[in-house]
Amino acid sequence: MNVVFFGSPSTARTSLDRIIKAGFTVRLVITQPDRPAGRGKRLRPSQIKLCALENGIPLLQPGRIRKDPEALELLKRLRPDLNVVVAYGQIIPASLIYLPQFNSVNLHFSLLPAYRGAAPVQWALRQGEEETGVTIFELDEKMDEGPILARRHVAIHPEENALELEDRLAQIGADLLVETMGRIRDLKPEPQDHGLATYAPLIKKEDGRIDWSLPAVSVDRQVRAFNPWPSTFTFQGGRRLKILRGQVPGTGDCPGGMPGQVQAVTPEGIDICCGDGLLYRILSLQPENKPAMSAHAFSLGAHLRSGDSWD
Repeated sequence: MNVVFFGSPSTARTSLDRIIKAGFTVRLVITQPDRPAGRGKRLRPSQIKLCALENGIPLLQPGRIRKDPEALELLKRLRPDLNVVVAYGQIIPASLIYLPQFNSVNLHFSLLPAYRGAAPVQWALRQGEEETGVTIFELDEKMDEGPILARRHVAIHPEENALELEDRLAQIGADLLVETMGRIRDLKPEPQDHGLATYAPLIKKEDGRIDWSLPAVSVDRQVRAFNPWPSTFTFQGGRRLKILRGQVPGTGDCPGGMPGQVQAVTPEGIDICCGDGLLYRILSLQPENKPAMSAHAFSLGAHLRSGDSWD
């Protein structure tokens, strides 16, 4: 089977590596243009570009694929059997979606129709889901609404963050994608129930600011959901602190403590009062313009005491 692959981040590379290893012929890789990154803003290639170069696969990096006639003409010449899309990051026009013999399939990191959109892993964690999954579906001209070819359920681990869950889903999704491609001629797509749809919109930086008046479990979900990006943050003495990892202790409350108030500082971490009267224990954090460190190490340098307030 001849394939054209669309994708960009490392989670997409997991699928591309697996497709190549499975023996499918990847005729072309389409990925995002190199982006400036780091303090020096040097151009950095996507993981998909690196994979294509390492494997000698022709590469295309259109700025806006919807307005790039070169992409359409190239695919017409290649005559692929299937387009495979994994976290590409651009809207693919109908002229490309329906061009191959088996059209185009997409790997999405949720159990569609739940969590359609750009950030399904993050919002599943933020909403406190205990289960998510991966879905292979046929692309159409609407966002994540095409008929389903295959799904696989995945339990969310209790302290798993977005990076860890996404990496795990990438492995599971790559396996399911290769299985689906091998059976593509025999599968009957099943329409989604649009009445059950939920959405996972783009995340904004401000979504990461902690509101200590929320219940402790909600703070915990937020920290897990937005690690590594945009990260959760709070302010202590005017300093911005990224909260990297924490937990809701099995026991412990803060009688009389106000939300955001430090209840205790111990070698285990920093206990903060939340709006439901329970504690959230910070295990590791990163002060602005400084490296990540344990909460205990930070408390020693900051001379943190019980009763101090965070906002």
